[in-house]
Amino acid sequence: MASETGKQVVTRFAPSPTGFLHIGGARTALFNWLYARHHGGKVLLRIEDTDRKRSTQDAIDKIIEGLDWLGLDFDEPPVFQSDRAERHAEVARQLLDAGHAYKCYASPEELEDMRAQQRANKQPMRYDRRWRDRDESEAPQGAPYVIRLKVPTEGETVIHDKVQGKVTVKNAEIDDYVLLRADGTPTYMLAVVVDDHDMGVTHIIRGDDHLNNAFRQLPIIRAMNEIEGGWPDPVYAHAPLIHGADGAKLSKRHGAVGVEAYRDEEGVLPEALFNYLLRLGWGHGDREEITREEAIELFDLDGVGKSPSRFDIKKLQNLNSHYIREADDARLASLVAGKLGDTAEVALLTKAMPVLKTRARTVNELVEGAAFLFKSRPLEMTEKAAALLDDEGRARLAGLSVRLAKENHWTIEALEATTKSYAEELDLGLGKLAQPMRAALTGTTTSPGIFDVLVLLGKEESLARIDAQASLAG
Repeated sequence: MASETGKQVVTRFAPSPTGFLHIGGARTALFNWLYARHHGGKVLLRIEDTDRKRSTQDAIDKIIEGLDWLGLDFDEPPVFQSDRAERHAEVARQLLDAGHAYKCYASPEELEDMRAQQRANKQPMRYDRRWRDRDESEAPQGAPYVIRLKVPTEGETVIHDKVQGKVTVKNAEIDDYVLLRADGTPTYMLAVVVDDHDMGVTHIIRGDDHLNNAFRQLPIIRAMNEIEGGWPDPVYAHAPLIHGADGAKLSKRHGAVGVEAYRDEEGVLPEALFNYLLRLGWGHGDREEITREEAIELFDLDGVGKSPSRFDIKKLQNLNSHYIREADDARLASLVAGKLGDTAEVALLTKAMPVLKTRARTVNELVEGAAFLFKSRPLEMTEKAAALLDDEGRARLAGLSVRLAKENHWTIEALEATTKSYAEELDLGLGKLAQPMRAALTGTTTSPGIFDVLVLLGKEESLARIDAQASLAG
């Protein structure tokens, strides 16, 4: 499907590998992926690793791993910006030769003096264009220089952003920024524009913290289009940033902000995070639960809101609970076994999952709920569980054990009937027996239904746990 530009849609996600894949970046990747998939286009990955001091292979690996976990695939191998420095420099020289850029010989000391004067006079901090119209012969012999873009000083630049609407900036407010440093290395602003063009990117979908960058990047695009043609303006869509529940910009103080932290520490399923990120700033009526296939069918930029969205961990957990209930039992069992360690039996966990997942909001809660299955005797008791196992409670367990030992049909129905019958003999409510049973069987006061617990543990282990506590009666 062609876009409004008449070309195949090409989007890109371009993270800097200086840390993990944070939630904001993951949503940007998701929006780019969905827009390309919805329009039958391509989505590309570019690793912006030009900051060699802060970029690490570990961060690159974590970003790609996070994208894979969310199910976001790309149509070509990743492009590494650091491999393309010569191409970036080539474009800077083209701009210089065509009169759209110039050599600036201002020393660092001169520039600092300039900024100091601007601060003192409370003027905007921007380069004063001192070398824009000077002859190079005025420069000291062999002096180092940077190449600066000759930004138009008259008129204004208008962007018809697909999210923000019409945005206008006076050209005089954009300074003649550096394209190529004195050591010949390109700046971020130049590299991004050249890479987007060479990769054929038609739509730039990113956070609105980059909106100002668009006004600085368009003069390069338009100058290169004048020089050689074939450099059309991209379509821009700048989505509002994600805020924390308190309304402040999302940061580490709001909790885990890396995708791997939501997977490993929060116990969130990828389809839940996919769905939650989709709904952070994009909507389709009142729909909350949207599958991947539905998202591809429904997503478009007109559904992206102009206001910042708020990240709410409780809403994510509630959505996650829906996906846990929908998930395949064997898959969940494998995830839980991985967290429980070597003692966990996947087959038993798979059998237990239908009763465990009805009450869990996260994989971590599934782990907590399943832990009783693999405890060794004597069970370690929580304080509340121990309080239920007084002499009276243990005496009742001893009587119950005798009756359960005679049970030939170890099913929920048969065990419930036997237990109820014994409770009636003692003139007790079922809870008065179920509570000490739960403590004896699990070491806690919360678990799946007590008869589910008995069936899952099996007759031999259940009686062994009950008898271990009954034998302690005074």
